[in-house]
Amino acid sequence: MTHATGKYTDFEGLRERAVALRRAGLSRRQIRDRLHVDNNDILNRLLEGEPAPAWTKRPNAKDDLRERARELRLQGWTYDQIQVELGCSKSSISLWVRDLPKPERKRTREEASLIAKRGWETTLRLREEERQRTRRQAMQEVSELSDRELFLLGVGLYWAEGAKSKPYSRRERVTFVNSDPDMITVFLAWLRLLRVDSSSLRFAVQIHETADVAGAEAFWAAHVGIDTKDLLKTTLKRHNPRTNRKNTAETYNGCLRVDVRNGADLYRRIEGWWYGIVGAATATGSSNRT
Repeated sequence: MTHATGKYTDFEGLRERAVALRRAGLSRRQIRDRLHVDNNDILNRLLEGEPAPAWTKRPNAKDDLRERARELRLQGWTYDQIQVELGCSKSSISLWVRDLPKPERKRTREEASLIAKRGWETTLRLREEERQRTRRQAMQEVSELSDRELFLLGVGLYWAEGAKSKPYSRRERVTFVNSDPDMITVFLAWLRLLRVDSSSLRFAVQIHETADVAGAEAFWAAHVGIDTKDLLKTTLKRHNPRTNRKNTAETYNGCLRVDVRNGADLYRRIEGWWYGIVGAATATGSSNRT
């Protein structure tokens, strides 16, 4: 049989030396360095059939876990129980115990389903607690809001959610529509900061016709502090039986539209403020930002 050329030409002689070194108790690394064999395939062939000396066999860190997992499986423990007890992955447990008989089912399917449901409910509760904790921490980071911060926030809020004039349809008016009561609250606070006269504000509800229209009108009127009779005519969205509406809960109150009468001048200033923000944000350098 021919082997690699060059320094491995005398393969049989090299193998005799490698086997002798192996039987003398040398490790693969020691043999490789002693014989100057830097090709692992060649080294494997040189040592084929020769067991490693006992001193080179390091104990597997998972041997104890494996034995314990097998003991628990024989006692009837499930994968989930073993995972919790030993802190190892299910994939490892499966490899270790797959030759063992499955434990006899001790619960009915209904009982197991109930236990799983309780576990999921606990998971959801913990997730919600974490969400609320993060929310509270974030709220504390805001602290107080300066007039300038509210001013800039309001400009961005309007430009994202408010009506805007289009080149093909010049309508310079201030109209803000939203279904989130908090967004309406912040928008009205911004208008007060701009010294917009409250008497120039008009409010109208926009809602699906199959919803509780009267309830929504009462909700929004109370939210902005007016009587329901002071609302403009409600806009009803026609029902399409082919659509699957998601906003059918009791908390659904449609949207509130806020109009500022004679707001053309204010609209032009909002537009200017917005593009001023854009220019400042894209200007070279960031000395005015933290």
